[in-house]
Amino acid sequence: MKQSLLNNRFVKALQQADNSSELTIRTIVLAIIMTIILTAANAYVGLLVGLTVSASIPAAALSMAILSWFKNSNIRQNNMVQTSASAGEALAAGVIFTVPALLIMQAWQSYHFGFIMLLALSGGILGVIFTIPLRSALVIEHKLPYPEGVATAQILQAGHTKSDLNHDRYTSLGVRHLLQATGVSALFKLMSGGFGMLASSFSATKTFFGGTLLSHVSIQFSPALLGVGYILGLNIAILVFIGGVIGTLAGIPLNWLLRAESIAQKIELSSLNLNQLSPFELIELANAIWQENRRIGVGAILIGGIWSIVQIAKPVYVSIRTNLVSFRTLHNSQKNLLKADGDLPFAICLWFIPLLLIAPALMMAPLFGSGFWAIGMTLLFSVLLLIFAFVFSSVAGYMAGVVGSSNNPISGVTILTVLISSVILFNLTVDNTAFLQVGPIIVMFLAAVTCSAAAIAGDNMQDLKCGKMVGSTPWKQQIYQLLGVAIAACILPFILNLLDASYGIGRPTGDAQNGYLPAPQAGLMAELAHGIFQQSINWSFIWIGAAIAAVCILLEVLFKRLNINFKLNVLAIAIGIYLPFSLSCTLLIGGLLNYWIQQKTKHKNDKNYQQTGTLLASGLVTGEALMGVVLAMVVAFVMPLASPIKYAEWTGLCAFSLVLFYIYKRTRR
Repeated sequence: MKQSLLNNRFVKALQQADNSSELTIRTIVLAIIMTIILTAANAYVGLLVGLTVSASIPAAALSMAILSWFKNSNIRQNNMVQTSASAGEALAAGVIFTVPALLIMQAWQSYHFGFIMLLALSGGILGVIFTIPLRSALVIEHKLPYPEGVATAQILQAGHTKSDLNHDRYTSLGVRHLLQATGVSALFKLMSGGFGMLASSFSATKTFFGGTLLSHVSIQFSPALLGVGYILGLNIAILVFIGGVIGTLAGIPLNWLLRAESIAQKIELSSLNLNQLSPFELIELANAIWQENRRIGVGAILIGGIWSIVQIAKPVYVSIRTNLVSFRTLHNSQKNLLKADGDLPFAICLWFIPLLLIAPALMMAPLFGSGFWAIGMTLLFSVLLLIFAFVFSSVAGYMAGVVGSSNNPISGVTILTVLISSVILFNLTVDNTAFLQVGPIIVMFLAAVTCSAAAIAGDNMQDLKCGKMVGSTPWKQQIYQLLGVAIAACILPFILNLLDASYGIGRPTGDAQNGYLPAPQAGLMAELAHGIFQQSINWSFIWIGAAIAAVCILLEVLFKRLNINFKLNVLAIAIGIYLPFSLSCTLLIGGLLNYWIQQKTKHKNDKNYQQTGTLLASGLVTGEALMGVVLAMVVAFVMPLASPIKYAEWTGLCAFSLVLFYIYKRTRR
């Protein structure tokens, strides 16, 4: 009876809302501000850990709080704001997974504003256009689950179906959780990265068995990583940690045991007896071995990416066929423009596709040289771009509805793009020595547009599902999606330049004491493309990683046959091998915290605990990321940051433990 009353209130409020109020100056300004903030935060986190988290829930909570100050605000306006903000988060993933590879390969010396903006705009807009036909087929007719879209809609509905008093209390509590966690995380980052009063990590490199065996352990004191681990859950966090064990805990001593002389010669060690080496030499040795072991992760990610596509072969076929049919149907049937329940005029959108394909191709033209061969290569680039963007946008839009955006195989899609395009271009230009130098650059440009299109496609479908549930106008949502793409494309080059100058992306630059952002996805893409064109891939490590992935796939199939309630994700293990072990440890702690809280609150059967935990975790991610960007601005324009104090590792451990306790107590309350 109570639920029915709430539903009736929601329907009544929805019927009274004015559709025209979705496009207002107030909503657009708030959407722009939220997009900038969450794009910067997600770019930092993605470069740090190689994974991104959805911005929809924190954006929905904040927009509800801000818009509640205005009497005539409604749920549709809240949805428009989160639509734009989540578009920025998705586009950030597409860019940071690919573009930093150009600097890692030393093809660029800095991030070029015009190139990055054009690549991001092309990919983002193509992702929106290619999913317009899918809305009717997958959201309205087939009604796929789209879990993140449903979760966001439920949060928005919960805030708008309470009585006025309870609505204010619900909204204020949710925002208070989010802002408190953001403040806690930002303060932690300021005290560690800014004032040096807390260490950001702890590591130990030890020798065993008379100096014949080397071991290295580390942990990152990072509230953001804790929040990411909490959001990912225990299952994925365990798999990433297993990858870290393979690459670091077991990989470093095993690699030294088998290849001591070769490694010592490579980095010019003075002795094979580890007890005779200085602490600095031990750290250098452990890092050198880990860098080699990362190539095992490359092999595992390759097989994992291919397996993820094989697993969805049938959905891939269905999604492409559905999109082709929907394209034709929508083009033939869309007579009335801008209907209340319709999409953007598709006939107009089609005119933008050639422009979005030609612009990156013309940008590439100088790299191809001159003459008919250059014209042919430019056309080939455009054709490949069209095929990859359309196929993988269709796949991402469909798979987001089945497994959600967080589990969407965007990494696998980008890996396949890099592999296929590298092999095609290499075989066409194998006799052209000059082109072999620019080939990896062209491949990365192609991958950047494709990855951006796929990321936006999955996010767009989630937002349209949410919009369907809260009664938003589809074509207006698509305008906000394009707004988020445009804003993110403009600010991402500045963010990348800022973070690279202050921390270093994918390699150390600037102030080395602050470490650098690993950018694992971009590092992988760089290694693949550069290795294929320069024929420099160390296949022994690749085959080891492939064998590990094959074993994981067999175990995954076995677990399904035996109905074991543990999902084995090969890509999660592979990313764990490729990530620094310190990050894997903190992700595991976040996953364990999530599981512990679930066990403590499961008898209460209340979704508020889950929503509170998600908001707190999102706040931890946002706070550290934003403070990281602020500190990068301080380093770039004001002064260098302070060096860590004595005993900073102990103060960092204590402060990190307090953050854990805060999340536990706040969620249970």
